[in-house]
Amino acid sequence: MTRESTDYLRRLKTALTGDPATPLAFLCNFEVETQWARHHVGLPAPAAAPMEVVLRMEELGLLLAGPGDVILVKNAPDQGYLRYLGEDLGIGLPAVLVPETTTPDRSTAEDLLSSPQALDRLSALGRRGARLIPMGTSEFEEKLAVSAQVPLAVPDAATFERVNSKIYSRRVTEELGLPPVPGWCCETLGELRHALAQAAGLPGPMVVKDAYGVSGKGLVVLDTAAKADRLVRLLERRAARTGHDRVALVVEHWIPKRADLNYQITIDRRGGVRLDFVKQALTERGVHQGHLMPAELSDDQHALLRRAAEEVGGRLAADGFFGVAGIDAIVADDERVYPVLEINARFNMSTYQGGLTERFLAPGHVALARHYPVRSAAPLVFDDLRRVLGPLLFPASGGRMIVTCFGTVNTGAGNTGTGDGTPHQGRLYTLLTAPDHDRLTALDGAVRAALAGVIQPRENS
Repeated sequence: MTRESTDYLRRLKTALTGDPATPLAFLCNFEVETQWARHHVGLPAPAAAPMEVVLRMEELGLLLAGPGDVILVKNAPDQGYLRYLGEDLGIGLPAVLVPETTTPDRSTAEDLLSSPQALDRLSALGRRGARLIPMGTSEFEEKLAVSAQVPLAVPDAATFERVNSKIYSRRVTEELGLPPVPGWCCETLGELRHALAQAAGLPGPMVVKDAYGVSGKGLVVLDTAAKADRLVRLLERRAARTGHDRVALVVEHWIPKRADLNYQITIDRRGGVRLDFVKQALTERGVHQGHLMPAELSDDQHALLRRAAEEVGGRLAADGFFGVAGIDAIVADDERVYPVLEINARFNMSTYQGGLTERFLAPGHVALARHYPVRSAAPLVFDDLRRVLGPLLFPASGGRMIVTCFGTVNTGAGNTGTGDGTPHQGRLYTLLTAPDHDRLTALDGAVRAALAGVIQPRENS
């Protein structure tokens, strides 16, 4: 099997650096939205610290980086998992750099800033021409780039924060003349009151979203006037305490839909825009669950998305952004496409699947990217999982399963407190491929069945 970089990665490097051979230091900081949100007033809910599962998802970068790159991670990947990726799948793996000083409540960038040995190794990479490529830039990644003297391959934190607001997404959609979901941008409490009054005249519920909410957080569905009144009263009390009525919210009509979509564009440093793919996003109560590939769309629906990709990409470039952006869209139950629900101008979950689908998704076949719950009586190593999944990990006529992130399986394993074997629950991220939808559904069922019980780790495994 080949161990070279994928065309997908080479195109990304060319867009961001001008050279497909540029070595990159990947930092998959999934918690970055919490940094952008700090300067904006959202819904009255306590800001949760980054969850352990979010921090362990940085392991997904192993699938995107190539053999000449390095991935920066808080926790060293399981050796059995690395052997599976390199030997079983033939993926050319990057080097792995782990900071020598870590704490659970800090991001990996913060850990690196407190780790002189890791910083020295990163600086040596910078002297050899490497660039730092975070999922998205915050002040911590900026500080890391300066301290390690490794230039960023993507824009600065201020640019990322500006273009990742849902308020920015709505305004760009309207200015470009693309079909918008009926809604309003609200930057003061007065604007929110006006928007809710206007929305009360529309049929069905409305949704209020934080400008920087993500994965179902910072979102409230209002399906009665009483709920809307309660929300306004909460915000009024907060405004009285803080002495200002600033907010960063959008109010939108909840559209009955047939499908959620996600499509990705890459914008190069000269402003060129490439549409990378369109996928059907799987969500549950606003929380991302996975992707189905390819999306079920007509030619006209595809054409509208291609137009939106070009125009949104051009606007992002004009506003100083270059790099990867994922755009969420919906197909309503009347088949009308709303091509810009929000712009996520950063790496997205589907970004990390690009190299895998290039390698393993055969022409005409279908794929499902999703995660499964895994219950275990104690921390697992990858070989424990291999024993449970067995032949599902190998190619067969019914398709195959590829493990895309193992580190999240053991999240919470050290927090059961009793040490008495009380099961904990983690997540296993996967990509399933099959010749058709029926066999893909059957494979999904087989994986669910294999993981249904409590997994007992093998002694001395």
